[in-house]
Amino acid sequence: MEKNNTPEIKETKARPFLRWAGGKMWLFKHIDLLLPKAGYNNYHEPFLGGGAMFFSLRPPHKVFLSDLNSDLIATYQTLKAEPLEVIKELRKYKNEEDFYYEIRDKKYRNSARLAAKFIFLNQTSFNGIYRVNLKGKYNVPFGYRTKEFLEKENLLSVSNALKSAIIYNGDFDLAKDNIKKKDLVFLDPPYTVSHNDNGFIKYNQKLFSLDDQYRLSKLIDAVKSKEAYYILTNAAHSIIDEIFEKGDRKLELKRTNLVGGTNAQRGHTKEFIFTNIDCADSGGFSAEKGCRPVEDDKMPLDYFNSARY
Repeated sequence: MEKNNTPEIKETKARPFLRWAGGKMWLFKHIDLLLPKAGYNNYHEPFLGGGAMFFSLRPPHKVFLSDLNSDLIATYQTLKAEPLEVIKELRKYKNEEDFYYEIRDKKYRNSARLAAKFIFLNQTSFNGIYRVNLKGKYNVPFGYRTKEFLEKENLLSVSNALKSAIIYNGDFDLAKDNIKKKDLVFLDPPYTVSHNDNGFIKYNQKLFSLDDQYRLSKLIDAVKSKEAYYILTNAAHSIIDEIFEKGDRKLELKRTNLVGGTNAQRGHTKEFIFTNIDCADSGGFSAEKGCRPVEDDKMPLDYFNSARY
C-alpha cells in the first residue's frame, strides 16, 4: 500500500541504480579482506558516483555521501525524498532514439522530473557515461540498449537505503569536518591519469587534476590524524604511487573495465588500493594462516559489462 509518497517497500537489498564510469562493484568481493575486523563507526563516501560500495556495505551507523556533481546529488536527494514521484515520471518515458534526444534537450525545474531525466539518460545512453560539453550540456548519444530502464522495486529499495544518509553536494575536502575516530572513509576519485600511461580521462566537465590528487593526499593525512580508517582506490601509475606513499598498506589489483568507449578500450587494467587498515587488523587475517592475499580479479568480462550495472 502506498500513501503520500511513502511506499511499502519489500525487504530486498538495494543495488546501484546508475551506471557509472569507474564503478566499484568489482571491489566488493575483496572488501571483507580490507575492512577492520573490529568494525567501524560512521561511513563517509565523498566521491559517490554510482554508490556501489555504499549499497554493497549498507553501513550500520551514520552515513555521509557527497559528490561534486550537483545533478547526481540532486538525483540521490530526490530519490530519497520522493521515490514515487520519480517512478511516476519514468513511467512516461520510452527507450527510443527520438524520444531520448527530446528528453536530453528538455529543461526542467521540478525535482522529480530532473531526477527521472538523469536516471533515464544514464540508463539509455551510450555506455552510461556522464559527459558534458564546455557549456555544461549533457551530450552523450543514445545507447540502443534493450534493458528495462525502470526498475521500480530497486528504486524503492534505494530510497529506503538512503533514508538515514546525509547527502550533500560539494568538494571532497568538506568530508573532513564530519570525520571522527574509527570512522571509515572510502575514496574513489576520478582518475587524473589512465592506467599505466600518461593519458587523461575526461568523463567530466572539470578534470580531477594532479593538484586535486595532492589535495586528496592531504585529506588522507587529516583522516589519519583523527585516527579514522581510509580505503583509497586509484589508477596504478607511478605518480599516484608517489603522491599516496605514506607507509600504509598498498595493493595492486587487476580488474576489468566497467565503462569504455570502444571495444578496443575494454579489457583488464591495474588499480591501486591504499589503506591504513593493517592486514593483521582486517578481515583477511587469521591466527592460523596469517594474511589472506587479495587476489587479482578473475570475474569474466561479460559480468562487468553486463546491463545490470
